[in-house]
Amino acid sequence: MKEDCKLWIPLTTFVFIITMVVTEKRIPTTLEGPFEPVTRRFDPSLRRGSDDLPMDDPRLKKNVTSNFPEQIALAVSSPTSMWVSWVTGDAQVGSNATELDPSSVASEVWYGKESGKYAKVAKGASTVYSQLYPFEGLLNYTSGIIHHVRLKGLKPKTKYYYKCGDSSIPAMSEEHVFETSPMPSPNSYPRRIAVIGDLGLTSNSTTTIDHLIQNDPSMILMVGDLSYANQYRTTGGKGAACFSCAFPDAPIRESYQPRWDGWGRYMETLTSRLPMMVIEGNHEIEPQVAGITFKSYLTRFAVPSAESGSKSNLYYSFDAGGVHFIMLGAYVDYNSTGAQFSWLKKDLLRVDRTVTPWLVAAWHPPWYNSYSSHYQEFECMRQEMESILYQYGVDIVFSGHVHAYERMNRVYNYTLDPCGPVYITVGDGGNIEKVDVDFADDPGKCPSAGDNTPEFGGLCHLNFSSGPAKGQFCWNKQPEWSAYRESSFGHGILEVVNSTYALWAWHRNQDIYKEESHGDQIYIVRQPELCSTVSKPSLLHSPPSLLPSLSLSAACCHHHSQLMFSFFSPVIGVLCLFVTFRQSLCPFLS
Repeated sequence: MKEDCKLWIPLTTFVFIITMVVTEKRIPTTLEGPFEPVTRRFDPSLRRGSDDLPMDDPRLKKNVTSNFPEQIALAVSSPTSMWVSWVTGDAQVGSNATELDPSSVASEVWYGKESGKYAKVAKGASTVYSQLYPFEGLLNYTSGIIHHVRLKGLKPKTKYYYKCGDSSIPAMSEEHVFETSPMPSPNSYPRRIAVIGDLGLTSNSTTTIDHLIQNDPSMILMVGDLSYANQYRTTGGKGAACFSCAFPDAPIRESYQPRWDGWGRYMETLTSRLPMMVIEGNHEIEPQVAGITFKSYLTRFAVPSAESGSKSNLYYSFDAGGVHFIMLGAYVDYNSTGAQFSWLKKDLLRVDRTVTPWLVAAWHPPWYNSYSSHYQEFECMRQEMESILYQYGVDIVFSGHVHAYERMNRVYNYTLDPCGPVYITVGDGGNIEKVDVDFADDPGKCPSAGDNTPEFGGLCHLNFSSGPAKGQFCWNKQPEWSAYRESSFGHGILEVVNSTYALWAWHRNQDIYKEESHGDQIYIVRQPELCSTVSKPSLLHSPPSLLPSLSLSAACCHHHSQLMFSFFSPVIGVLCLFVTFRQSLCPFLS
């Protein structure tokens, strides 16, 4: 049987290669890069932005009474544990806002493997927070009661049914369901990972979320700038903010906190069944009196900081199957002498690439960006942290902040490098600030070196010392490290196929009504045999031109309809079924 299975390896490889060759629109791989830079200009038939949803929009309104749970949200704690968060009671706005008593409502989650049968009960903690502005015209806020409960002892890759609330009142939620992550393994991965940046609460945001629901992800990666609560009062729901115009005597920009409650309700359809992993953006800073920042973000979201050895919710890591995710904070000390860098180094040292082959990092502002907006803004962070991420072989980096889409060629220190990460910017989930359309290499669009000052950290702008842009601050054409850029609203989907291949697709909002339609799409391919790292040894693979370890039951059967000419699809479908059957007999193939 084993000899028969070994003979099957070349055949499965051949089938996959054939599927790639005869495609109607063949999906490229990073092995073919670096690619010639491609720019897709903004479609003038589309709007650059849309208005904020009003607070009385049905998706933002409170639909429960008294102390019943709302804004229910999940977050991965580990493959065997899950965070469940929710809000009870009524938030208050005004000069006389009084904090609720968190102990007045219990934090319980009933859960089990069968609908309506809850074998276990977990209890957790609750808290409230206030956002205070002692200035004329600004409104104080105190939240409802925010509950966080950690469910432990769960089985990986298992469906659980749950209710949350306080059974003594009684005030329990309706039943919801979630599925735990697979255990760390080179052969098991989340089904689909949705990646969103700079979402907000506009009509475009709604299109993004509706489109994402159609794509049926199993987890959401939210790379900063979530609710845009800090702009709602000064935009009037439209256009760019003018805080100094609205409140000339207030030194702090007010953050209209009820938008956070609206955002929690708006997202609940997704977050009550899918874990959403968040990292802070600049719109989460929300300064208030006494220098307090990030109060809403830090109070509302449960993240696995303690589980990953971090002492701050502003940076953490977690595993989902064979992927190790590192979530970094750009608005907290990132210097090589600081606590975050020290934690990052320890976290990278713990990664075992034979167990979690994929290493994915995320933070809000991109290091590599060819748009005029935020150009070289976080150059200081790049200079502090890029080398350690490269050293440990990070495969993919996701960021937002720039309100457009851009995918880079593999790059390190502004130099094309086959072992550098693939950097991807997805900063246009639908926010109020409109899509970015100007590139730094467009005539007259290069910002001055004093522009794009970050909210945190210093300025480290540089002129390029070598290459086509030598001696210049901006390139005079699309940089060679920028493979594809497009001004469009949307979200991304990452599907990890195996320890070597992952499919990335940018789903544009304008394509929501077109079947199997998307913007940029590429297979990201790891080459551990080429790119040695200081972390624990990676799995041994055949040369990247071959695909013996590819799980064809996932890669071929799931994608053959979009990969193949319609003429070949039935043939490939039969081959896929045969491959799946043979793989069940030959588990070592995957």
